[in-house]
Amino acid sequence: MSKKTFSTKYFVEMALLVAIILIMAFTPIGYIKTAGLEITLIVVPVAVGAVTLGPAAGAILGGVFGITSFIQCFGMSAFGAMLLSINPVATFFVCVPTRILMGWLTGVIFKGLRKTKMPASASLTISNLCCPLLNTTFFMSVLVICFYHTDYIQSMVTALGAKNAFLFILAFVGVNGLVEAIVCFVVGTAISAALRKALR
Repeated sequence: MSKKTFSTKYFVEMALLVAIILIMAFTPIGYIKTAGLEITLIVVPVAVGAVTLGPAAGAILGGVFGITSFIQCFGMSAFGAMLLSINPVATFFVCVPTRILMGWLTGVIFKGLRKTKMPASASLTISNLCCPLLNTTFFMSVLVICFYHTDYIQSMVTALGAKNAFLFILAFVGVNGLVEAIVCFVVGTAISAALRKALR
């Protein structure tokens, strides 16, 4: 009975988090539009799922996030639409596998930290901070690998005055990555802690 209950709880929570991701992805609350990269708040439910339900759930939720991000490239995101017009396959790799890996690793990090003597609250905090940092790192790394040589990205490199790919990443991400990290750090940690307490 307990196994059945756990499975029911697991799938209900997964369905709820997937629904939240979909709502955030296709309404203004999921992305904050800026001159550079859009600030992505969808990392919050991915982080929450990864630390409360485990690495596999993190990977699935990250995949849902990645697919919605790829869909945004079909006219909903000017930046994504430009990447799609240059190379659709590379755009898919920028959007989807990076988010799957981000969600999975967030769960792995939390699971690993829980095996140490570190307090649960500290493990939650670190994991929720890692999620947006991993998202930005993987996204920008694959973006640079696939698109850095293109005229579109090179025009941005010139405009930002970046002398190499690393400086371009720092200049392009800028405040956006910091805002994502802070939001996930504060909101994600609070929600994760509340959910874990409720599940007990």
